[in-house]
Amino acid sequence: MASLQDLRRRISSVRNTRKITKALELVAGARLRRAQTRIEEMRPYADRMQELMVGTARAASSFRNLALLQQRDEVRRVAFVIVTGDRGLAGPFNAQVLRRAFELERHARAEGQEVVWLTVGRKGASTLRFRRYETTGQWAGFADKPTYQDAQAVGHRLAELYEAEEVDRVVLIYNRFESVLAQRVTTTDLLPIREEVLAGEEQASEERGGVSGDFIYEPEPEEILQRLLPVYLETEIYRALLESAAAFLASQMTAMRNASKNAGDLIDGLTLSLNRARQAEITQEILEVVAGADALTG
Repeated sequence: MASLQDLRRRISSVRNTRKITKALELVAGARLRRAQTRIEEMRPYADRMQELMVGTARAASSFRNLALLQQRDEVRRVAFVIVTGDRGLAGPFNAQVLRRAFELERHARAEGQEVVWLTVGRKGASTLRFRRYETTGQWAGFADKPTYQDAQAVGHRLAELYEAEEVDRVVLIYNRFESVLAQRVTTTDLLPIREEVLAGEEQASEERGGVSGDFIYEPEPEEILQRLLPVYLETEIYRALLESAAAFLASQMTAMRNASKNAGDLIDGLTLSLNRARQAEITQEILEVVAGADALTG
């Protein structure tokens, strides 16, 4: 049985740990509210970008020859872009993304496709290094607070790989923020950009109040669309990075709340054990005193 000193030391240690987890929970909660605000502020920009692309595609005589829209006849190399966190202490946030990525890898290799890895976040990169996988691109340091410039860097690299025909398909894997308690692993095909994005969103654009009518374009719509496609790619990546950042903070807040609750339960159990040990020690001392008095009077 542990001594009183050991129990007091363990209680003090768990209390200090609970202070840390409570502080992390509060910080994650405050940052989560800001992350949600950034997602809401970004949505109108993404919607307008969609409307602009749809209108330009309608005016273009042909846009299927654009590099980012070209479908490969045969998919030989698939690029997986994994978005993880830079730190842990976030429950299953990183593990579930990596689990989905390795599942997709098995399916791709079973179909005879070669896999190319790109990572956003230190946790994903360290896991791939541990498995001795080579990575074509790595980005870190902004997983919990991304900027549009970070999305531009990722999008520029992906566009380079696709235009140079080093990869035939680009898949983005990240945690989508749904609520504080729910983060869903989402898989999105980034490249090639589906033609449905340009042709199938016309009705939705009009329902949102998009601009309609005939316009004179300068330069030609095809050239404008060629410049818009990389921006659309960067916007989709930026949206995913913001969703992943909010999901990370929500997962961390939930994990730290559970850790604080478990620490409280552990403190209660240790305090009960301490009281029992102290009571047993007091009882033993009383018995020894009574036994000594009986020996003297006997």
